[in-house]
Amino acid sequence: MTPFSFSIEAECPTTWARAGTIQTPHGPIQTPIFMPVGTQATVKSVAPEELRAAGAQIILANTYHLMLRPGSALIDAFGGLHTFMHWDGPILTDSGGFQVWSLGHLRKLSEDGVSFKSHLDGSTQVLTPERVMQIEAELGADIILPLDICAPYPCTPAEARAALERTHRWEERALVAKERYRPEQTLFGIVQGAFEPELRRESARAIGHLPFAGLSIGGLSVGEPKAMMWEMLRHVTPELPRDKPRHLLGVGSPEDLVMGVGLGMDMFDCVLPTRVARHGGLFTRNGRVNIKGARFRTVQEPLAEGCACYTCRNYSAGYLHHLIRAEEQLYYRLGSIHNLHFMLQLAAQLRAAIIDGSYPALRDEFLACYVPASERVREEQREKWKQARSALTQ
Repeated sequence: MTPFSFSIEAECPTTWARAGTIQTPHGPIQTPIFMPVGTQATVKSVAPEELRAAGAQIILANTYHLMLRPGSALIDAFGGLHTFMHWDGPILTDSGGFQVWSLGHLRKLSEDGVSFKSHLDGSTQVLTPERVMQIEAELGADIILPLDICAPYPCTPAEARAALERTHRWEERALVAKERYRPEQTLFGIVQGAFEPELRRESARAIGHLPFAGLSIGGLSVGEPKAMMWEMLRHVTPELPRDKPRHLLGVGSPEDLVMGVGLGMDMFDCVLPTRVARHGGLFTRNGRVNIKGARFRTVQEPLAEGCACYTCRNYSAGYLHHLIRAEEQLYYRLGSIHNLHFMLQLAAQLRAAIIDGSYPALRDEFLACYVPASERVREEQREKWKQARSALTQ
């Protein structure tokens, strides 16, 4: 079985962008990479074979949801997630910490862990750093994450520090607990610190010095302006070990991928591409469009000229418009395939540009055309986006 390793093949001399390869027991991952999210052991409406065809190399599954249904012990009895969901490539499982944090008043934190009410049946559940390691061992993913606390936005410096320090203590416990389980699994650490630059730097240094094989950056994209998220990465990246892969947790819009790569991130995941697709939002090089719009009704050409995805190769924009207006389930599959292909190909283009030395040009060209909003975005919103983009690419 191939052990975990990470190698860097190319770096951009004027940014922190780098191209590398992660080796896992279920195959290599070429970075930068976007990971489709399979919350319930499935990327909604898309089959594993279709994910592969779209360019997926690794997927993310959700520990919180799978521990509640169908249960990690049952998945273990099936031979783990790979067998259970018919995916033979690498899998990353998160810790469930973000989902528990989002439960608000339904959860209770203590030094031992977190207790919460199941959103399915109201039963009381308890997660500790040790229990999360056991659950993720039963799920059998290649890369696993420890239990952490995501501070809310906004929060006070005191709240941010309390969450940070408890997260660090939990991560140290996870390192010890992980030794009882599958040696072939790789544990990443999680950097927190909310929106306090010094706390972010402190967390990056502390977690970076612990024996984690990679680092995930948590607690971002929780309601803050994008410029603030990017600014936090400016503080984090210089403190991270160069020889470990960096995962930006829960972040994965097209502009975040392009900017995040330049800010030193290697791995991205988000439900956004499939979620917005189900509501009519489809990615193009000029921004996200709403396929429900009347202007697509008579369009006989593909949605995106030159797009090589299964959807654009076989169906017109007018047909997609018809499907979603008629609430036909086929649309969910076709729209999701298109958006996932867009993200996966964008990651591949960024990798190629880093290797051939053209990443800054590709970044600037993409951001000059792409407006990260629907076709109804107001002109003042466009201007704010341009200003934020300009400040962070200079």
